[in-house]
Amino acid sequence: MVVGIIIGASIFVQPSEITRHVPAVGGLLLVWLLSGILTFFGALVCAELASAFPKTGGVYIFLKETYSPSLGFLWGWAMFWSMHSGIVAAIAVVVARYVGFFIPLNDAGIRIVAIGAILIFSAINVIGVRQGSAVQTFFTVAKVAAIVVLLTMVVMFAPHATTAAAQPAPASPALHDFILAMVAGLFAYGGWHMVTYAAEETREPQKTIPRALVIGIAIVTLCYLGLNAAYVSVLPLDQVIHSQRIAADVATAIAGPRGAAAVSIVVIISAIGALGGVILAGPRVYFAMARDGLLFRWIGVPHPRFQTPHIAIILQAVWASVLVATGSYRSLFTRVVYTEWIFFALMAAGLFILRRRPNYAPTYRTWGYPIVPIVFIVSSAVIVANQLAVDPKESAIGLLLVLAGLPVYYFWSK
Repeated sequence: MVVGIIIGASIFVQPSEITRHVPAVGGLLLVWLLSGILTFFGALVCAELASAFPKTGGVYIFLKETYSPSLGFLWGWAMFWSMHSGIVAAIAVVVARYVGFFIPLNDAGIRIVAIGAILIFSAINVIGVRQGSAVQTFFTVAKVAAIVVLLTMVVMFAPHATTAAAQPAPASPALHDFILAMVAGLFAYGGWHMVTYAAEETREPQKTIPRALVIGIAIVTLCYLGLNAAYVSVLPLDQVIHSQRIAADVATAIAGPRGAAAVSIVVIISAIGALGGVILAGPRVYFAMARDGLLFRWIGVPHPRFQTPHIAIILQAVWASVLVATGSYRSLFTRVVYTEWIFFALMAAGLFILRRRPNYAPTYRTWGYPIVPIVFIVSSAVIVANQLAVDPKESAIGLLLVLAGLPVYYFWSK
Protein backbone atom coordinates (compact mmCIF):
# COMPACT_ATOMS: atom_id res chain seq x y z
CA MET A 1 0.00 0.00 0.00
CA VAL A 2 2.76 2.49 0.87
CA VAL A 3 4.63 2.05 -2.42
CA GLY A 4 1.46 1.59 -4.47
CA ILE A 5 -0.24 4.74 -3.20
CA ILE A 6 2.78 7.05 -3.31
CA ILE A 7 4.02 6.10 -6.78
CA GLY A 8 1.08 7.29 -8.84
CA ALA A 9 1.30 9.49 -11.91
CA SER A 10 3.07 12.57 -10.50
CA ILE A 11 6.60 11.13 -10.79
CA PHE A 12 6.05 10.95 -14.55
CA VAL A 13 5.22 14.68 -14.78
CA GLN A 14 6.34 16.43 -11.56
CA PRO A 15 10.12 16.52 -12.27
CA SER A 16 9.56 19.28 -14.83
CA GLU A 17 7.95 21.47 -12.16
CA ILE A 18 10.85 20.88 -9.78
CA THR A 19 13.53 21.45 -12.43
CA ARG A 20 11.85 24.75 -13.33
CA HIS A 21 12.59 26.00 -9.81
CA VAL A 22 15.96 24.26 -9.40
CA PRO A 23 17.58 24.06 -12.87
CA ALA A 24 20.60 21.97 -11.85
CA VAL A 25 21.16 18.22 -11.77
CA GLY A 26 22.62 18.25 -8.26
CA GLY A 27 19.88 20.54 -6.95
CA LEU A 28 17.17 18.44 -8.59
CA LEU A 29 18.39 15.21 -7.00
CA LEU A 30 18.89 16.99 -3.65
CA VAL A 31 15.24 18.10 -3.69
CA TRP A 32 14.05 14.53 -4.28
CA LEU A 33 16.38 13.16 -1.59
CA LEU A 34 15.37 15.76 1.02
CA SER A 35 11.68 15.26 0.17
CA GLY A 36 12.15 11.54 0.74
CA ILE A 37 13.90 12.17 4.07
CA LEU A 38 11.13 14.52 5.29
CA THR A 39 8.51 11.98 4.22
CA PHE A 40 10.51 9.35 6.12
CA PHE A 41 10.46 11.59 9.22
CA GLY A 42 6.68 11.90 8.93
CA ALA A 43 6.42 8.14 8.55
CA LEU A 44 8.47 7.59 11.74
CA VAL A 45 6.03 9.82 13.65
CA CYS A 46 3.08 8.00 12.08
CA ALA A 47 4.65 4.63 12.93
CA GLU A 48 4.84 5.42 16.64
CA LEU A 49 1.24 6.66 16.72
CA ALA A 50 0.06 3.60 14.77
CA SER A 51 1.77 1.31 17.28
CA ALA A 52 0.10 3.16 20.16
CA PHE A 53 -3.35 3.30 18.50
CA PRO A 54 -3.65 0.27 16.20
CA LYS A 55 -7.24 1.13 15.30
CA THR A 56 -8.97 1.66 11.98
CA GLY A 57 -8.85 5.34 10.99
CA GLY A 58 -5.18 6.36 11.09
CA VAL A 59 -4.73 10.14 11.29
CA TYR A 60 -8.36 10.55 12.38
CA ILE A 61 -7.70 8.33 15.42
CA PHE A 62 -4.40 10.06 16.21
CA LEU A 63 -5.97 13.54 16.22
CA LYS A 64 -9.06 12.41 18.12
CA GLU A 65 -7.07 10.64 20.83
CA THR A 66 -4.46 13.39 21.17
CA TYR A 67 -6.62 16.50 21.00
CA SER A 68 -10.40 16.13 20.66
CA PRO A 69 -13.05 14.42 18.52
CA SER A 70 -13.74 17.74 16.80
CA LEU A 71 -10.27 17.83 15.24
CA GLY A 72 -10.60 14.23 14.11
CA PHE A 73 -13.99 15.11 12.60
CA LEU A 74 -12.46 18.01 10.63
CA TRP A 75 -9.87 15.65 9.14
CA GLY A 76 -12.57 13.21 8.04
CA TRP A 77 -14.78 16.07 6.81
CA ALA A 78 -12.03 17.47 4.58
CA MET A 79 -11.10 13.96 3.43
CA PHE A 80 -14.57 13.04 2.20
CA TRP A 81 -15.67 16.27 0.56
CA SER A 82 -12.38 17.16 -1.11
CA MET A 83 -8.96 15.83 -0.08
CA HIS A 84 -9.42 12.09 -0.40
CA SER A 85 -12.37 11.91 -2.79
CA GLY A 86 -10.63 14.51 -4.94
CA ILE A 87 -7.53 12.32 -5.11
CA VAL A 88 -9.69 9.34 -6.15
CA ALA A 89 -11.30 11.45 -8.89
CA ALA A 90 -8.01 12.94 -10.08
CA ILE A 91 -6.20 9.59 -10.36
CA ALA A 92 -9.18 8.01 -12.15
CA VAL A 93 -9.08 10.81 -14.74
CA VAL A 94 -5.33 10.23 -15.25
CA VAL A 95 -6.05 6.54 -15.90
CA ALA A 96 -8.78 7.46 -18.40
CA ARG A 97 -6.61 9.99 -20.24
CA TYR A 98 -3.85 7.47 -20.78
CA VAL A 99 -6.37 4.82 -21.84
CA GLY A 100 -7.31 7.43 -24.45
CA PHE A 101 -3.82 7.02 -25.94
CA PHE A 102 -4.90 3.60 -27.19
CA ILE A 103 -8.67 4.13 -27.58
CA PRO A 104 -9.73 7.59 -28.83
CA LEU A 105 -11.93 9.23 -26.18
CA ASN A 106 -13.64 12.61 -26.09
CA ASP A 107 -14.19 14.49 -22.83
CA ALA A 108 -17.38 12.56 -22.05
CA GLY A 109 -15.61 9.27 -22.81
CA ILE A 110 -12.77 10.14 -20.43
CA ARG A 111 -15.26 10.85 -17.65
CA ILE A 112 -17.14 7.59 -18.29
CA VAL A 113 -13.92 5.53 -18.21
CA ALA A 114 -12.79 7.32 -15.03
CA ILE A 115 -16.11 6.65 -13.28
CA GLY A 116 -15.97 3.03 -14.47
CA ALA A 117 -12.51 2.62 -12.92
CA ILE A 118 -13.77 4.04 -9.60
CA LEU A 119 -16.76 1.69 -9.56
CA ILE A 120 -14.72 -1.41 -10.50
CA PHE A 121 -12.07 -0.93 -7.82
CA SER A 122 -14.67 0.05 -5.25
CA ALA A 123 -16.52 -3.20 -5.98
CA ILE A 124 -13.29 -5.19 -5.53
CA ASN A 125 -12.78 -3.54 -2.14
CA VAL A 126 -16.35 -4.29 -1.09
CA ILE A 127 -15.72 -8.00 -1.74
CA GLY A 128 -12.87 -8.05 0.77
CA VAL A 129 -9.71 -6.41 2.06
CA ARG A 130 -7.74 -9.48 1.00
CA GLN A 131 -8.96 -9.16 -2.59
CA GLY A 132 -8.36 -5.41 -2.58
CA SER A 133 -4.85 -5.78 -1.20
CA ALA A 134 -4.08 -8.61 -3.66
CA VAL A 135 -4.95 -6.33 -6.60
CA GLN A 136 -2.95 -3.57 -4.92
CA THR A 137 0.08 -5.86 -4.55
CA PHE A 138 -0.10 -6.97 -8.19
CA PHE A 139 -0.10 -3.43 -9.57
CA THR A 140 2.58 -2.28 -7.12
CA VAL A 141 4.93 -5.08 -8.19
CA ALA A 142 4.11 -4.33 -11.85
CA LYS A 143 4.85 -0.61 -11.54
CA VAL A 144 8.15 -1.10 -9.68
CA ALA A 145 9.17 -3.71 -12.28
CA ALA A 146 8.27 -1.24 -15.05
CA ILE A 147 10.41 1.45 -13.40
CA VAL A 148 13.34 -1.00 -13.16
CA VAL A 149 12.92 -1.84 -16.87
CA LEU A 150 12.88 1.86 -17.77
CA LEU A 151 16.06 2.47 -15.74
CA THR A 152 17.72 -0.56 -17.36
CA MET A 153 16.83 0.81 -20.81
CA VAL A 154 18.41 4.14 -19.90
CA VAL A 155 21.63 2.52 -18.71
CA MET A 156 21.92 0.14 -21.69
CA PHE A 157 20.47 2.01 -24.66
CA ALA A 158 20.16 5.71 -23.90
CA PRO A 159 22.11 8.20 -26.04
CA HIS A 160 24.18 10.14 -23.54
CA ALA A 161 25.68 12.65 -25.93
CA THR A 162 23.55 15.51 -24.60
CA THR A 163 23.61 14.74 -20.90
CA ALA A 164 22.72 17.48 -18.49
CA ALA A 165 26.05 17.03 -16.77
CA ALA A 166 27.81 18.41 -19.85
CA GLN A 167 25.87 21.66 -19.71
CA PRO A 168 27.20 24.81 -18.06
CA ALA A 169 26.49 24.99 -14.34
CA PRO A 170 23.54 27.29 -13.62
CA ALA A 171 23.39 29.79 -10.78
CA SER A 172 22.31 28.53 -7.39
CA PRO A 173 18.52 28.75 -6.94
CA ALA A 174 17.03 31.25 -4.49
CA LEU A 175 15.72 29.89 -1.19
CA HIS A 176 12.15 30.70 -2.27
CA ASP A 177 12.57 28.64 -5.44
CA PHE A 178 14.11 25.76 -3.52
CA ILE A 179 11.15 25.73 -1.09
CA LEU A 180 8.70 25.70 -4.04
CA ALA A 181 10.61 22.76 -5.50
CA MET A 182 10.47 20.95 -2.15
CA VAL A 183 6.70 21.48 -1.97
CA ALA A 184 6.35 19.95 -5.45
CA GLY A 185 8.58 17.05 -4.40
CA LEU A 186 6.63 16.38 -1.21
CA PHE A 187 3.41 16.38 -3.24
CA ALA A 188 4.83 13.48 -5.28
CA TYR A 189 5.49 11.59 -2.01
CA GLY A 190 1.90 12.13 -0.83
CA GLY A 191 -0.28 9.33 0.56
CA TRP A 192 2.34 7.70 2.80
CA HIS A 193 0.07 7.90 5.89
CA MET A 194 -2.85 5.99 4.34
CA VAL A 195 -1.54 2.56 5.31
CA THR A 196 -2.54 3.37 8.91
CA TYR A 197 -6.21 3.63 7.94
CA ALA A 198 -6.66 -0.16 7.79
CA ALA A 199 -4.85 -0.99 11.05
CA GLU A 200 -7.51 -3.31 12.47
CA GLU A 201 -7.48 -5.39 9.28
CA THR A 202 -3.70 -5.75 9.41
CA ARG A 203 -1.95 -8.67 11.06
CA GLU A 204 0.20 -7.50 14.01
CA PRO A 205 -0.31 -3.81 13.14
CA GLN A 206 2.07 -2.63 15.89
CA LYS A 207 4.93 -4.30 13.99
CA THR A 208 3.62 -4.48 10.43
CA ILE A 209 2.67 -0.82 9.90
CA PRO A 210 5.96 0.74 11.13
CA ARG A 211 7.88 -1.80 9.02
CA ALA A 212 5.69 -1.07 5.98
CA LEU A 213 6.21 2.69 6.33
CA VAL A 214 10.00 2.46 6.69
CA ILE A 215 10.60 -0.08 3.92
CA GLY A 216 7.97 1.39 1.60
CA ILE A 217 9.31 4.93 1.71
CA ALA A 218 12.88 3.68 1.25
CA ILE A 219 11.77 1.87 -1.93
CA VAL A 220 9.91 4.95 -3.21
CA THR A 221 12.88 7.25 -2.55
CA LEU A 222 15.23 4.94 -4.46
CA CYS A 223 12.76 4.73 -7.37
CA TYR A 224 12.37 8.52 -7.49
CA LEU A 225 16.12 9.20 -7.36
CA GLY A 226 16.74 6.58 -10.06
CA LEU A 227 14.02 7.93 -12.36
CA ASN A 228 15.17 11.54 -12.05
CA ALA A 229 18.79 10.57 -12.63
CA ALA A 230 17.57 8.75 -15.75
CA TYR A 231 15.59 11.76 -16.95
CA VAL A 232 18.50 14.19 -16.74
CA SER A 233 20.99 11.68 -18.19
CA VAL A 234 18.93 11.40 -21.39
CA LEU A 235 17.41 14.86 -21.89
CA PRO A 236 18.96 18.32 -21.65
CA LEU A 237 17.75 20.37 -18.69
CA ASP A 238 15.89 22.81 -20.96
CA GLN A 239 13.85 19.95 -22.36
CA VAL A 240 13.24 18.53 -18.88
CA ILE A 241 11.93 21.93 -17.73
CA HIS A 242 9.48 22.32 -20.62
CA SER A 243 8.39 18.69 -20.89
CA GLN A 244 4.73 17.94 -20.18
CA ARG A 245 5.31 14.15 -20.20
CA ILE A 246 8.88 13.72 -19.06
CA ALA A 247 8.84 9.91 -18.86
CA ALA A 248 7.30 9.62 -22.33
CA ASP A 249 9.91 11.98 -23.77
CA VAL A 250 12.72 9.92 -22.24
CA ALA A 251 11.26 6.66 -23.57
CA THR A 252 10.79 8.22 -27.01
CA ALA A 253 14.43 9.33 -27.03
CA ILE A 254 15.47 5.76 -26.21
CA ALA A 255 13.00 3.64 -28.18
CA GLY A 256 11.49 6.00 -30.73
CA PRO A 257 7.72 6.31 -31.28
CA ARG A 258 7.10 3.05 -29.43
CA GLY A 259 8.45 4.67 -26.30
CA ALA A 260 5.33 6.81 -25.80
CA ALA A 261 3.09 3.72 -25.95
CA ALA A 262 5.32 1.85 -23.49
CA VAL A 263 5.29 4.71 -20.99
CA SER A 264 1.53 5.16 -21.36
CA ILE A 265 1.12 1.55 -20.24
CA VAL A 266 3.48 2.17 -17.29
CA VAL A 267 1.50 5.27 -16.25
CA ILE A 268 -1.80 3.38 -16.49
CA ILE A 269 -0.42 0.54 -14.33
CA SER A 270 1.04 3.01 -11.86
CA ALA A 271 -2.13 5.11 -11.62
CA ILE A 272 -4.37 2.05 -11.26
CA GLY A 273 -2.18 0.83 -8.39
CA ALA A 274 -2.50 4.21 -6.66
CA LEU A 275 -6.26 4.31 -7.33
CA GLY A 276 -6.78 0.88 -5.77
CA GLY A 277 -4.83 1.83 -2.65
CA VAL A 278 -6.58 5.16 -2.16
CA ILE A 279 -10.02 3.58 -2.62
CA LEU A 280 -9.09 0.89 -0.06
CA ALA A 281 -7.80 3.38 2.52
CA GLY A 282 -10.34 6.21 2.72
CA PRO A 283 -13.54 4.36 3.72
CA ARG A 284 -11.80 3.01 6.84
CA VAL A 285 -11.77 6.56 8.23
CA TYR A 286 -15.48 7.15 7.57
CA PHE A 287 -16.21 3.71 9.05
CA ALA A 288 -14.29 4.62 12.23
CA MET A 289 -16.05 8.01 12.47
CA ALA A 290 -19.47 6.35 12.21
CA ARG A 291 -18.48 3.81 14.86
CA ASP A 292 -17.55 6.72 17.15
CA GLY A 293 -20.92 8.37 16.55
CA LEU A 294 -19.56 11.22 14.39
CA LEU A 295 -21.46 10.01 11.31
CA PHE A 296 -24.64 8.01 10.79
CA ARG A 297 -24.28 4.71 12.67
CA TRP A 298 -25.32 2.68 9.62
CA ILE A 299 -22.15 3.79 7.82
CA GLY A 300 -20.19 1.89 10.48
CA VAL A 301 -21.98 -1.42 9.97
CA PRO A 302 -19.66 -3.95 8.25
CA HIS A 303 -20.87 -6.11 5.37
CA PRO A 304 -22.51 -9.25 6.83
CA ARG A 305 -20.54 -11.56 4.54
CA PHE A 306 -17.33 -9.75 3.53
CA GLN A 307 -16.81 -7.79 6.80
CA THR A 308 -15.72 -4.68 4.87
CA PRO A 309 -16.92 -1.08 5.38
CA HIS A 310 -19.09 -1.46 2.27
CA ILE A 311 -21.40 1.51 2.86
CA ALA A 312 -18.45 3.88 3.33
CA ILE A 313 -16.84 2.47 0.16
CA ILE A 314 -20.07 3.00 -1.81
CA LEU A 315 -20.51 6.57 -0.51
CA GLN A 316 -16.92 7.42 -1.45
CA ALA A 317 -17.41 5.91 -4.93
CA VAL A 318 -20.61 7.90 -5.49
CA TRP A 319 -19.13 11.25 -4.39
CA ALA A 320 -15.85 10.73 -6.31
CA SER A 321 -17.91 9.86 -9.42
CA VAL A 322 -19.92 13.08 -8.97
CA LEU A 323 -16.65 15.03 -8.78
CA VAL A 324 -15.45 13.38 -12.00
CA ALA A 325 -18.76 14.00 -13.79
CA THR A 326 -18.86 17.68 -12.82
CA GLY A 327 -15.14 18.38 -12.96
CA SER A 328 -15.46 20.20 -9.62
CA TYR A 329 -12.78 18.06 -7.98
CA ARG A 330 -10.14 20.33 -9.53
CA SER A 331 -11.18 23.41 -7.55
CA LEU A 332 -12.01 21.50 -4.36
CA PHE A 333 -8.83 19.45 -4.45
CA THR A 334 -6.46 22.35 -5.18
CA ARG A 335 -8.08 24.57 -2.55
CA VAL A 336 -7.98 22.10 0.32
CA VAL A 337 -5.11 19.68 -0.31
CA TYR A 338 -2.48 21.90 1.34
CA THR A 339 -4.49 21.93 4.58
CA GLU A 340 -3.59 18.30 5.26
CA TRP A 341 -0.13 19.58 6.19
CA ILE A 342 -1.71 21.59 9.01
CA PHE A 343 -3.11 18.30 10.32
CA PHE A 344 0.27 16.59 9.81
CA ALA A 345 1.97 19.27 11.92
CA LEU A 346 -0.61 18.78 14.67
CA MET A 347 -0.16 15.01 14.43
CA ALA A 348 3.61 15.32 14.94
CA ALA A 349 3.17 17.88 17.75
CA GLY A 350 0.89 15.35 19.42
CA LEU A 351 3.90 13.15 20.19
CA PHE A 352 5.12 15.72 22.74
CA ILE A 353 1.66 15.76 24.37
CA LEU A 354 1.18 12.00 24.37
CA ARG A 355 4.58 11.15 25.83
CA ARG A 356 3.61 13.04 28.98
CA ARG A 357 0.54 10.86 29.51
CA PRO A 358 1.06 7.92 31.89
CA ASN A 359 -1.18 5.56 29.89
CA TYR A 360 0.61 6.16 26.56
CA ALA A 361 2.39 2.91 25.64
CA PRO A 362 3.60 2.66 22.02
CA THR A 363 5.40 -0.51 20.98
CA TYR A 364 7.55 1.52 18.58
CA ARG A 365 9.19 4.86 19.40
CA THR A 366 10.20 7.44 16.83
CA TRP A 367 13.90 7.31 16.01
CA GLY A 368 15.64 10.66 16.52
CA TYR A 369 13.05 12.07 18.93
CA PRO A 370 12.66 15.03 19.52
CA ILE A 371 14.66 16.28 16.49
CA VAL A 372 12.77 14.25 13.88
CA PRO A 373 9.25 15.45 14.84
CA ILE A 374 10.46 19.04 15.26
CA VAL A 375 11.99 19.05 11.76
CA PHE A 376 8.77 17.59 10.37
CA ILE A 377 6.60 20.17 12.17
CA VAL A 378 8.74 23.05 10.88
CA SER A 379 8.67 21.62 7.34
CA SER A 380 4.87 21.31 7.47
CA ALA A 381 4.59 24.92 8.67
CA VAL A 382 6.82 26.10 5.80
CA ILE A 383 4.62 24.28 3.26
CA VAL A 384 1.46 25.89 4.64
CA ALA A 385 3.04 29.36 4.90
CA ASN A 386 4.39 29.07 1.35
CA GLN A 387 0.95 28.16 -0.01
CA LEU A 388 -0.67 31.07 1.85
CA ALA A 389 1.92 33.46 0.41
CA VAL A 390 1.72 32.14 -3.17
CA ASP A 391 -2.07 31.94 -3.43
CA PRO A 392 -3.73 33.66 -0.43
CA LYS A 393 -7.25 33.80 -1.91
CA GLU A 394 -7.58 30.11 -2.84
CA SER A 395 -5.78 29.09 0.36
CA ALA A 396 -8.23 31.08 2.47
CA ILE A 397 -11.19 29.50 0.65
CA GLY A 398 -9.72 26.05 1.25
CA LEU A 399 -9.23 26.77 4.94
CA LEU A 400 -12.81 28.03 5.25
CA LEU A 401 -14.11 24.86 3.57
CA VAL A 402 -12.34 22.80 6.23
CA LEU A 403 -13.49 25.03 9.12
CA ALA A 404 -17.07 24.78 7.84
CA GLY A 405 -17.02 21.32 9.39
CA LEU A 406 -16.91 22.79 12.93
CA PRO A 407 -20.54 23.96 13.10
CA VAL A 408 -21.56 20.66 11.52
CA TYR A 409 -19.67 18.79 14.25
CA TYR A 410 -21.22 20.78 17.10
CA PHE A 411 -24.70 20.47 15.60
CA TRP A 412 -24.19 16.71 15.18
CA SER A 413 -22.87 16.35 18.74
CA LYS A 414 -26.04 17.91 20.18
